[in-house]
Amino acid sequence: MAQAPVPQLVVGVAMLTRYWAAAGGLVLLVAGSALWFGRSEPDRAPVMLQPAASDDVHITVHVAGEVALPGLVVVAGDARVADAVAAAGGSARGADLTAVNLAAPLQDGEQIVIPSVRDGERELGAIDGDGRVRVNRASATELEALPGVGPVLAARIAAYRDEHGPFRTVEDLLDVAGIGEGKLATLRDAVALP
Repeated sequence: MAQAPVPQLVVGVAMLTRYWAAAGGLVLLVAGSALWFGRSEPDRAPVMLQPAASDDVHITVHVAGEVALPGLVVVAGDARVADAVAAAGGSARGADLTAVNLAAPLQDGEQIVIPSVRDGERELGAIDGDGRVRVNRASATELEALPGVGPVLAARIAAYRDEHGPFRTVEDLLDVAGIGEGKLATLRDAVALP
């Protein structure tokens, strides 16, 4: 018995179906690849591992803030804050290492935050709790709060500080034109040096 001829419509539909299936697969492949390769990795802190002997005790601490490589570091069990900072790549530019105790011993799971110098400047205002003026932080206008200091002398104090660096002692104010021993005596109890 002879087979009946397959209608051309069925053949056309079958070819069209294969074409669309292949095209759809290609579209899914391209879209999936774009999603896979275009995805962004979540921000992760780098983990710095310090090589050591297998019988040594180690702890893991989190070092954050103004360090070169913030994140988790593994240090010896008897390590100090300075060791953790070194394991995190060292302090970054602008780090205020005087704000932390670098000699403090560490505990497993501890977080050490190294602040920036700018953070400390924001915390310490120009006037301290006793009403004394911090001459190394005060603006020229704020320096006028000092007894016997007007706009001209305040501007000289600020200009001297900006040119020569912070005042280390109250006696350093004698280097500012217009401040002598008598003026220094009135300023001594009104000045604060951080």
